[in-house]
Amino acid sequence: MPISPKRWAVAAVPAAASLLLAAGAAPAFADGSYTIPIHQKLPLTATSQGVENQKKCADIPSSQDGWHFVLPGNSTTFVELKVTFEPGGEKTVTVFGPPTDKHAYVASEPGAKLTAASAKVTGGSVEWFNLSHTCPSSATVSPSPSVSSGAPSPSGSPSSSASASASSSPSSSASPSASASSSVSPSGTPSGTPSGSPAPSGSASAPATGGTTGGGLASTGSDAPVGLIAGMAAALVGAGAFLVVRRRRGAEG
Repeated sequence: MPISPKRWAVAAVPAAASLLLAAGAAPAFADGSYTIPIHQKLPLTATSQGVENQKKCADIPSSQDGWHFVLPGNSTTFVELKVTFEPGGEKTVTVFGPPTDKHAYVASEPGAKLTAASAKVTGGSVEWFNLSHTCPSSATVSPSPSVSSGAPSPSGSPSSSASASASSSPSSSASPSASASSSVSPSGTPSGTPSGSPAPSGSASAPATGGTTGGGLASTGSDAPVGLIAGMAAALVGAGAFLVVRRRRGAEG
């Protein structure tokens, strides 16, 4: 039974589509390379638990961490290796060995963390590559010095500030209560010479030199006896009283 042209067209469309897809995918694998991930779980440092450490990684100096990557088998080699460190960022390696191109070496800062890794390889049919070992740096990472926020005070600043009560003010000021101790006695003669130091307020003055002892009255300055003066005063008082009485009787009569 002959096949109609319409059926030929329906059968040819899928075949043509497959050919087009094959033609478009061919350039990606023209060199036979493919991309594979790293086998270990990231992130890792050169001294992480489970990572083998050695002293030498090719020509990487001891002042940096060395990383040695290797492909399984003997039929696969590296074409391009991309790794990302923190700190350090992404690095691309295109030169491999020794001893062969299935070995790759990368240097990083001491203590850096490997956060990503992938490789473009050719030959064989492997699914991943391995971190063979690391070579930790022998350099000691010293912490950055901390800067104190408090600024030191200058040592040249004067320690003694001028105060309101300066020592230059006179220490011996004349107090208003400091009066001379030479008080005047009733007779008008001074009782003594003024003393150099202020006398306390309310202090009694020195007794007159001419007074009688035993608590008697002070001398009046005359030679008349005190008893005579008292008698005369009593006589005057009596005379005054007599005159008053006499005057009242005269007024009544």
